[in-house]
Amino acid sequence: MEYRRLGMAGTRVSAISLGSWLTYGEGVEERTAEECISTALDNGVNFIDTADAYAAGKAESVVGQAIRNLTRSDLVISSKLYWPISDNVNDRGLGRKHIMESIDKSLQRLGTDYLDIYFCHRYDPETPLEETVRAMSDLVHAGKIIYWGTSVWEADQIEEAVRLAREYGGYPPQVEQPRYNLLDRHIEAQIMPTVARHGIGLTVFSPLAQGVLTGKYSQGVPEGSRASSSAGVKNELTEANLTTARRLGEVAQEHGLSTSQLALAWILRRPEVSSVIMGASRPSQVVDNVQAAAVQLSADVQAEIDAILGS
Repeated sequence: MEYRRLGMAGTRVSAISLGSWLTYGEGVEERTAEECISTALDNGVNFIDTADAYAAGKAESVVGQAIRNLTRSDLVISSKLYWPISDNVNDRGLGRKHIMESIDKSLQRLGTDYLDIYFCHRYDPETPLEETVRAMSDLVHAGKIIYWGTSVWEADQIEEAVRLAREYGGYPPQVEQPRYNLLDRHIEAQIMPTVARHGIGLTVFSPLAQGVLTGKYSQGVPEGSRASSSAGVKNELTEANLTTARRLGEVAQEHGLSTSQLALAWILRRPEVSSVIMGASRPSQVVDNVQAAAVQLSADVQAEIDAILGS
């Protein structure tokens, strides 16, 4: 496993990490989830990502159960807040009250005293950004989090958070977690230059476009797959995306790789990326995906991929 700095911070995270969105606590039984987490750790993964909104807190509980007997300092654990968790009018957003109450609930579910990274799961237009920056800085001072980050924020929003933190002597965001894959490259234009300028790391999610870049949908939608029930996956299954995935699969096969490994290695070629967050519902998927950390794509392979993507 390769370990990369979290932007310009001193902490290092595994190039491939394990997420829990749409899997643990809802789509995958707990024993299998724990096997996936154990397999990831056995293969060098040290970073596990979750959120309070994933399965309404159940994902955090599953992760907490899986790591309960492990040495905490060996792990990098992140969670997030923003989305409504209950009908309580204040149980949402990035206001100080919600931040201070949500961190304790997440820590309790995870069975830990602190988070390595606490993400603002979206930008909150209803809360002054200064309030959010000060609250997250206070959590760092209190020892409840080591770093805080943003997730799916725009470049100008990240810029303003950094500016406010510096102006008020607080801690700026150290990580941004955006969507990024071979089919969705929107962050290359503004987000990547912004985070690189400020020494902010990227921990990207949906690297396989919810399974489209595994190649499993090339011949249709398998019965029982996530695409058979998830509108989000169905939106990915355009003919253009499937055609691109098939062509990328051919390139991967020519070079002795799975389509997933090719897609993950393509992301890891970017120095701005600290870690790629994989999803896994079976331990075998973990084993296949972590191998991408050792893959170096040659210039010729890059050229083949660029030709397919039209870049």
